[in-house]
Amino acid sequence: MRWDNLAENPTSARDAALFGTDAVTTRTFDTPEFRGITFHEIRARSIVNRVPGASRMPFEWTVNPYRGCSHACVYCFARKTHSYLDLDTGIGFDSQIVVKINAPELLRRQLASRRWQGAHIAMGTNVDCYQRAEGRYRLMPGIISALRDHANPFSILTKGTLILRDLELLRQAAQVTDVGVSVSVGFTDEGLWRTVEPGTPSPQRRLDAVRTLTDNGIGCGVLMAPVIPFLGDGADQLRATVRAIAASGATSVTPLVLHLRPGAREWFMRWLREHHAYLVPRYERLYAEGAYAPKWYQRRITRQVHELADEFGIGPAGREGRRRVLVPERDVAPEPEPGPGPTQLTLL
Repeated sequence: MRWDNLAENPTSARDAALFGTDAVTTRTFDTPEFRGITFHEIRARSIVNRVPGASRMPFEWTVNPYRGCSHACVYCFARKTHSYLDLDTGIGFDSQIVVKINAPELLRRQLASRRWQGAHIAMGTNVDCYQRAEGRYRLMPGIISALRDHANPFSILTKGTLILRDLELLRQAAQVTDVGVSVSVGFTDEGLWRTVEPGTPSPQRRLDAVRTLTDNGIGCGVLMAPVIPFLGDGADQLRATVRAIAASGATSVTPLVLHLRPGAREWFMRWLREHHAYLVPRYERLYAEGAYAPKWYQRRITRQVHELADEFGIGPAGREGRRRVLVPERDVAPEPEPGPGPTQLTLL
């Protein structure tokens, strides 16, 4: 197993490339919520990652306290990042979770540096910072506290309802800096949810979290992602989803069509062959040019969702005067591949 560039103070070139048990602590917990999951606790060298200048992201810096994700979304673009550590991008990504146990102290140190200029920091852009592991390791309270204490603007994107645990910290931070929160809900179809996002809270529970956040003064947008071609893009499905999002009190809705980058593509197509084999040829045609669906298809979905948002009062006119929430316009940025040399991030 490779742990390139993850140790805080490697003592040699060999240590920087491969760490022993003194640097990586592996744990399993025999409790229902963590059964079958292995946690690799590491002390990271850095926690703030820079997004390349050529990126289309509305942010320049990210923090990702975890690698791997027990949400087990079959389409997750971040699966490829597990291969950087010689970990499996399928079941391994869902069950082998890397935990940067020193993330809060590293972040606090970074924010106190004279070189840090107080730029916006985005979280949840690689894997979910409120996945189940967070319930045990509790890294986010320390991270949010550090951002609050330095009045540093930040945003969080999550599928995890555990964010409500930190509601009071978010309220405190919002009093001193710009805080953006977005919840990801691509569809409300429970049958589809159970098969493609088996480790996540249900769509309705996520929308309930949106309501709680907004009722407590934390403006919360919804990233309607992913819209899954031929399974979640029917006119009635889109209408039901946007209606539910509007009813939750969301400040905005931003659609994002499924994309299939290497790593995610193989795992998703395997799932598709097992559950909807008849759709495989259609997907091969739709994604023949690469990771993204054709622009005409993306534009069609965006237009439909925006029209529905206007109808249900959460389009631009309906949300006039509400707090702006930072969410990706199209993509989110995964964590950089560990290893020597400059940081190289790739887009979703």
